[in-house]
Amino acid sequence: MTNTELHRTHRIGWLRAAVLGANDGIVSTASLIVGVAASEASRNSVLVAGLAGLVAGAMAMAAGEYVSVSSQSDTENADLEREREELATDFEFEQAELAAIYIKRGLDAELAKQVAAQLMAKDALGAHAREELGISDNLSARPVQAALASACMFTIGAALPLLLVLVVPTSRLVWVVTGASLLFLALLGALAARAGGAPVWKSVARVTFWGALAMALTAGVGALFGAKL
Repeated sequence: MTNTELHRTHRIGWLRAAVLGANDGIVSTASLIVGVAASEASRNSVLVAGLAGLVAGAMAMAAGEYVSVSSQSDTENADLEREREELATDFEFEQAELAAIYIKRGLDAELAKQVAAQLMAKDALGAHAREELGISDNLSARPVQAALASACMFTIGAALPLLLVLVVPTSRLVWVVTGASLLFLALLGALAARAGGAPVWKSVARVTFWGALAMALTAGVGALFGAKL
């Protein structure tokens, strides 16, 4: 009978981008809607502002994630290329280097040499990528995946408060969008925590606090300047 352990590190890349995208979609769009609505603007003005925020935000998230993760990917590829060259020019030194890593982790010298030799006989570059550079398939940078996940989740998150503009009376938009958006953020925090194996209440408190602060500030700006214009 085999005992299969459940690990979540393979989710780090897409989970981070997805949670960040959805959280930003809800917070930025809801804050924009609340700020414009607090200025006593018409429903059409609030809707246009929200749609513009959705499109601009989704593109900004996609571009930001792609550029950021591409930079990480470029660094990883450069390190791998240098490691590939070192393996081609001085294989024995690289094997000794790998054995030294295992000795530092607690293996005796002879066993460390055997482990290093067997791993490098199968996949020398992969062994050094994991042990020396900290690069693995689960944690390697994937720019396109991160950009798409972030943009899609931003759009989904932004659509939630934006839909409320269509059905909620203008006079109640500020309070309804604020309350509903905080609920959306709490659910998002709980789902992210469950997917990542983190404490649920800590995640919920974190996302709702910053969301509430953002909406409160933009509502204040809308009320202040809307009254003067």
